[in-house]
Amino acid sequence: MTNDTRQYSFFDRICINIDQGLRTLHQCPITTDRANPAENINTDNLGSTEKGHSASLMRINHTGEVCAQALYQGQALTARTQALREQMHHASLEENDHLDWCGTRLKELGSHTSYLNPLWYTGSLALGITAGLIGDKWSLGFLAETENQVVTHLESHLTKLSENDHKSRTIISQMIIDEREHETNAINAGANTLPPFIKALMQLTSKIMTRTVRWI
Repeated sequence: MTNDTRQYSFFDRICINIDQGLRTLHQCPITTDRANPAENINTDNLGSTEKGHSASLMRINHTGEVCAQALYQGQALTARTQALREQMHHASLEENDHLDWCGTRLKELGSHTSYLNPLWYTGSLALGITAGLIGDKWSLGFLAETENQVVTHLESHLTKLSENDHKSRTIISQMIIDEREHETNAINAGANTLPPFIKALMQLTSKIMTRTVRWI
C-alpha cells in the first residue's frame, strides 16, 4: 500500500483493511523503514526463568499492538475526514513496527504470540469502528486515552523486566516514545476528553486482556 494522492472509495478501504488484518494476524505487517532498535544488541544472558518472564510480558505487548492495529483500522474506516484517516494510517504504520519488533523478540525468546489474537483483533476492530462512527473528535479522544494507558502499561513492564534483558527493554523504551507522540498528536488535533466511566472501562478491558494473554 502506498501513500499517494488517490482517493479511495469506501469499498477500497474495506479491502485494504482486510489485507491489513490478515497481515496483522499472520505476522507480516507493512512497516516503516525504521530498524529494530534492539537489532545491534548482543544476545542477552538470560536464564530460563528470566526468558519465560520476558516472553510473557512481550506476548502481552504484541497482543496490545494487534489491538492497536484493529482500533486504528476501524477508526480510519469510519473517519469523516481525510486528515484523520491519514493520521490513523501514520500511527498504524508505527504500531506495525512495534508489532514486528515484539514478534521478533518473542521468537528470540523461544516463545509464541497469543493464540487469542484473532479474538482480541475482532473486538478491537468493532470498538474502533464504533469510536469512528461517534465522531472524529471522540475518535481522537479514544486514541489519546488509549495511548496514555498504553504508556502507563509499558512503563510498568520496564520495572518488571530483568535488568539483563536489554533487548526487550530497548524495544519497550522506543515504543513508549512513539506512543507518547501519538497521544500528543491526537490531543493537538482536537481530541475530546473521554468521560471517566469510559476510561475505567478501557482499563478493565486491558486488565482482562493482559491476564489471559500472559499465559495463552
